[in-house]
Amino acid sequence: MIKKKNLVFLGPPGAGKGTLSDPLMKAENLAHISTGDILRAEIKNGTELGKSAKSYMDAGKLVPDEIVAGMVGKRLAADDCKGGFILDGFPRTVPQAELLEKVMAEIGLDLDAVVLFDAPVELLIQRLTSRLTCRSCGASFNLLFCKPQKEGVCDSCGGELYQRSDDSLETAQNRLSVYQEQTAPLIEFYTQKGKLSKIDSSLPKDEGYAALVAVLN
Repeated sequence: MIKKKNLVFLGPPGAGKGTLSDPLMKAENLAHISTGDILRAEIKNGTELGKSAKSYMDAGKLVPDEIVAGMVGKRLAADDCKGGFILDGFPRTVPQAELLEKVMAEIGLDLDAVVLFDAPVELLIQRLTSRLTCRSCGASFNLLFCKPQKEGVCDSCGGELYQRSDDSLETAQNRLSVYQEQTAPLIEFYTQKGKLSKIDSSLPKDEGYAALVAVLN
């Protein structure tokens, strides 16, 4: 059992956040909080937040941080988050982190830890351009560190694996550039608050998972 359970996972694309969060969620029964999933659910359910978000999306605009933060706060108040949660993909900027603090305070929650997944840029590029996705269930694999058991076949459902067009070198470099510009400032933000821990996510999966569990105890 880990001691720190209210978590933000931070790190560039390809750092292995998804790869290591999956076994941790299963072992510790943590809720996985994805802003994309929340947004789709609020819109589908026709909530006030969902209607507001949809009006911006229909106009081709970004949903304001305040609306997204409100949705996250509502999600964190749900029963399945009482045993702990992993926020992955939010916050992406310092203003979003400040809004997250505000909505969490309103529901009586605090972050236990922010884990930075750290790996060399060269490895990140390799990982991002080696990703395979299942056409049937959407599961992700990687030819470098998370190979499927059978070449070209999904371990989960037996579907066909393929490489998406957005897993190109140019797209990978652009995603890393956006991360450095928008999200990397969160490292200093959470360091100053004494929340940040760092793991070497260039390690093999088993060693990386052991390192993750160690910083959460």
